[in-house]
Amino acid sequence: MQALLDAIATMSMPTDAQRVLHGRGGLFPGCEHWTLDAYPPVWVLTSFLPVTDDELATLHAALSARWMQLNPGQPLNWVFQYRHEAQADTRLMAGSVPESHVITENGASFRVHLLKGLNHGFFLDMAEGRSWVREHVAARPGLKVLNLFAYTCSFSVVALLAGARQVLNMDMSDGALAIGKRNHLLNGLSAGASFLPHDIFASWGKITRGGPYDLIVVDPPSYQKGSFVAEKDYARLMRRLPDLLAPGGHALLCLNSPKLGVAFLQDQMQALVPQLTFEQRLPNPPVFADVSSERSLKVLIYRAPD
Repeated sequence: MQALLDAIATMSMPTDAQRVLHGRGGLFPGCEHWTLDAYPPVWVLTSFLPVTDDELATLHAALSARWMQLNPGQPLNWVFQYRHEAQADTRLMAGSVPESHVITENGASFRVHLLKGLNHGFFLDMAEGRSWVREHVAARPGLKVLNLFAYTCSFSVVALLAGARQVLNMDMSDGALAIGKRNHLLNGLSAGASFLPHDIFASWGKITRGGPYDLIVVDPPSYQKGSFVAEKDYARLMRRLPDLLAPGGHALLCLNSPKLGVAFLQDQMQALVPQLTFEQRLPNPPVFADVSSERSLKVLIYRAPD
């Protein structure tokens, strides 16, 4: 746990939400089960293995000491989450969490929920993906975007802020899309986005009628029983891309599975849709460094022919 304690002792209080320690990357021996995140004004410690009350007490003391240095006289707010399989036990350890908790990234605002559910409404590791979308759209104002597995619609927000003409957000979760709608309003975006709480695989007619699209974002869960299993379902998405993309359009394909490497996406794309050209794999934020790039988040860019 020493690397985690060292990270706490030297951390600053960032303005934007971001990861502070990524033990899951395997670069900090003894901390492989730990992550530390900042969702200002709250710290979130997550463990993927059971921990003792003594360990939590040690971490609380370390956080308190550092907080006194960073913001003397202000209350420390921190949350602990123990994640196991598809469940999460989340506890408020000190202070409070804002009832309406809004965080920022590169000038955009997003609502998060730290005390309920497995995920918090905003994936920190996708920062470079959002940055690429922002820059790509800003260089080509007026693009039409399809955002599949939209979750809380962060890609849509940054695309519209950058000058996209229209974004179609599709996700099976009506609740996630409801947060996505609020995220748009938080950023002053009252037009340009549509939201469809439908099963993507049963909605190709609606999706096709809305096209063609200049940019398609595909960011599915790697495994969600009854919804999406990457090994069998990603190919079904790939086959649709040529009919949905406008000439010269781009597809951003994401996969966050430690079991499936880059070749899983590249080999299937080459076999199923060879007319799309691979352009690049986006780097992950440096704090998410991993002992193996094959285990970490994969974000690949493909381009349709002109």
